[in-house]
Amino acid sequence: MKLPNQFYRPLAIGAPAPLREPPVKVERMIHFVPPHLEKFRAKVPELVKQVDVVLGNLEDAIPADAKEAARAGFIELAKATDFGSTGLWTRMNALNSPWALDDMIEIVGEVGSKLDVVMLPKVEGPWDIAYLDQLLAQLEARHSVTKPILIHAILETAEGVKNVDAIASASPRMHGISLGPADLAASRAMKTTRVGGGHPDYKVIADAEPGQGLRASFQQDLWHYTIAKMVDACASAGIKAFYGPFGDFSDAPACEAQFRNAFLLGCAGAWSLHPSQIAIAKKVFSPDPQEVAFAKRVLDAMPDGTGAVMIDGRMQDDATWKQCKVVVDLAKQVAAKDADLARIYGF
Repeated sequence: MKLPNQFYRPLAIGAPAPLREPPVKVERMIHFVPPHLEKFRAKVPELVKQVDVVLGNLEDAIPADAKEAARAGFIELAKATDFGSTGLWTRMNALNSPWALDDMIEIVGEVGSKLDVVMLPKVEGPWDIAYLDQLLAQLEARHSVTKPILIHAILETAEGVKNVDAIASASPRMHGISLGPADLAASRAMKTTRVGGGHPDYKVIADAEPGQGLRASFQQDLWHYTIAKMVDACASAGIKAFYGPFGDFSDAPACEAQFRNAFLLGCAGAWSLHPSQIAIAKKVFSPDPQEVAFAKRVLDAMPDGTGAVMIDGRMQDDATWKQCKVVVDLAKQVAAKDADLARIYGF
């Protein structure tokens, strides 16, 4: 356990001081790019204008014989692109892989000053964060990186879910945590081959009644418990929770429903693995204009956040004022990035 007076000290001589508060950024979609393929690297300059985060993927979905090419491709696209306000992330290989150490040594050495976040897969406990935290500090010091590189953990093992509270608070570098449903399903021995989303056999059915015939059934959300647990851990640590991948690119309504469930539970964004999912994430993780308009009315009616008022026949008090402030604050952040939504929101 790191004592409070040690928590914000740099872990290497010459490394930048850890951030006291994570930066406030709109991160509705983390868009994955396979950097070993030149045709995808060529699309990055245009992609930067469309997404909140560009992530160069080095781990799952990259063949073993293309790992080094992916690393080199990420460095190339990072050097060649002006990202502006769009985040630049990479998903490194797992710490137990033969590529992880070189991922960090080469990437921080070449483009550490442009890199915002390292996504760390298969995090099982705070010890994984501590290792990467120390390594990044050493590399930042060696290469005179002046801005701390943050860590984003993927929750994709049963052990990681068990330890999610400790993971969320393991380091001041922690940016957030994403749900990794496919690996987590395998770790738990869940009987699904889907990557995210629901399953038609995970359902409840109505009680039987004489002569009723076919009983109504309702599909349930396989990931509700884990997302809620992850959101609580992140919120208590002051970091962000994210939904991860939705693998069926052909089923846009199901993707939107899963993203929306995560948004309503408190997630800040989700992964987009296909261009079609960018617009879905942008729509879902930007607050609804009607909700924003109503929330603004509540805040205007209760300027100091105390007391109670009646609006449209519903009582609004201190607690609902806080809920409305969450919506309006997010709308202001989105409006600062998106001129079209700024006009719609009235900011």
